[in-house]
Amino acid sequence: MPPEENAVLICVATGTGIAPYRAFWRRCFYENVPNYKFNGLFWLFMGVANSDAKLYDNEIQEMAASYPDNFRVDYALSREQQNMKGGKMYIQDKMEEYADEIFGLLDQGAHIYFCGLKGMMPGIQDMLKAVASSKGIDYEKWTENLKHGNQWHVEVY
Repeated sequence: MPPEENAVLICVATGTGIAPYRAFWRRCFYENVPNYKFNGLFWLFMGVANSDAKLYDNEIQEMAASYPDNFRVDYALSREQQNMKGGKMYIQDKMEEYADEIFGLLDQGAHIYFCGLKGMMPGIQDMLKAVASSKGIDYEKWTENLKHGNQWHVEVY
């Protein structure tokens, strides 16, 4: 996690990939860390098949209710929701709904984290590449800048 208390954290998870983010949100919202009081934005994108697979959902809903200015959650439920094209809703589809906001936040220094099954990355990268192209952005250069700025974090398995 970045040390800045006002950081924007965009956390993208599939399945059990949510576990590391639990440590993040506990630090942000529950732990009493000396000289640290999170006042940024923690935005969680969680992709699972069904509602009953939403891990830590009680905590997530509690944070959403308790910290409406600092915590957002968007679920991609592949067997329950449809994307804008009428197909299954995958994590990249949910992110694409907010592409302008995500790109804007990243341009302003937000950090983006990806954790979960490595199979999620090609779809996410294809979506980000298409959005970048539509904005006249060189995707390769853009992601390299994010990586060099320590804003792009990938932990997939």
